[in-house]
Amino acid sequence: MPDIRSQYSDRHHFFGRTTPGALAGEFGTPLYVYNENILRQRCREILGLSGLPGFFPCYSTKANGNPGLLRIIRSEGLRADAMSPGEITLLRAAGFSRDEICYVCNNVSEEELAFAGENSFLVSVDSVAQIEAFGRVHPGGEIMVRLNPGIGAGHHQKVITAGRNTKFGVVPEDFEAMIAALSRHNLTLAGLNQHVGSLFLDPSPYLDAAAWLLETARRFLPLKVLDFGGGFGIPYHKYDAEARLDLAETGRRLDALLSAWVGETGFSGRLIVEPGRYVVAESSILLGRVHAVKNNGPTRYVGTDVGFNTLIRPAMYDSFHDMEIYSADSSPRPPLPQTVVGNICETGDILAKDRLLPEIRTGDLLGLLDAGAYGYSMSSPYTQRLRPAEVLIRADGSARLIRRRETVEDLLRLVAD
Repeated sequence: MPDIRSQYSDRHHFFGRTTPGALAGEFGTPLYVYNENILRQRCREILGLSGLPGFFPCYSTKANGNPGLLRIIRSEGLRADAMSPGEITLLRAAGFSRDEICYVCNNVSEEELAFAGENSFLVSVDSVAQIEAFGRVHPGGEIMVRLNPGIGAGHHQKVITAGRNTKFGVVPEDFEAMIAALSRHNLTLAGLNQHVGSLFLDPSPYLDAAAWLLETARRFLPLKVLDFGGGFGIPYHKYDAEARLDLAETGRRLDALLSAWVGETGFSGRLIVEPGRYVVAESSILLGRVHAVKNNGPTRYVGTDVGFNTLIRPAMYDSFHDMEIYSADSSPRPPLPQTVVGNICETGDILAKDRLLPEIRTGDLLGLLDAGAYGYSMSSPYTQRLRPAEVLIRADGSARLIRRRETVEDLLRLVAD
């Protein structure tokens, strides 16, 4: 298939021994396509953040829970965190042991806390009320508590997870109440964690929060775990040559911070980071088909089969995904401002607004880059559209189906007579 706009995927040999057209022909569209080599490379980069013996990256399963991808992530040496019984189930199916799973939850039932305590290494809660609930089902047990350092970071207000305007974490003013709740249920505070937000490309807020957690932890030693959270960003503006997060420099600064603290305190437990997006985002391109092109007034609309039921990030977070264009029609394509939309009956079903791209035509395939994180995992059957298939381009360049497309029979499977 001739290149219209595919320099990024060409440079990375993203589609291996196949092509976007062949994949769409065999598996249909929309279609999530993953590249094993890129996924493994990102895992190795995260593992290199620190050389301390207790350092363990825990992959955030909510970013993407496909067991085929989870098995690859585990094989590279990452552990995992989960935030629902369903995520624990997927992790166990992918081979993760209880000792390799941390449970980081928010506002859950006592039944869920009981399940989590039995199926994960440690459970993290983020309020005094949840400490009380955990204590009722696991009296005398061990627990981790999520703190709010008052420092937030992220690309959108909806993904900033610390500071005064979020629902997460125990603030310092409530530390005495936290200690009292632990004492009432004879609970051992085994760990502390935090999460400042998602998609940072400047590591300074993250490192400032890490320093805060280390200083705060002195008050609660001995501990088994310190979890610094995640949020490591990736450059979504690929065709504008957006700079990457300098992970090597981030690692040097983080490792120096941790090493100094460990040297001072003698801490010998686990030091955890929670990369989700960084591990999987760049490993996927979402393929969609263009079914209609029209002008409404001055706006050129490109209508695709990728609705926000398939990829909700642009509608929910105003997120940017670069686009590639694949077509057998290699005639000249002048650049035009175009608004790319999906097939959902909602005005907000917009993938890209007034984006300057080579002219897109009916029948073209589009590739939405960096779709591996919070893509399929946030998809839905809204308007009863079927969730797409997922395909893995293996290390040898061959393609393997790792999740079949939903069917109309699946829509009816849970319906009671």
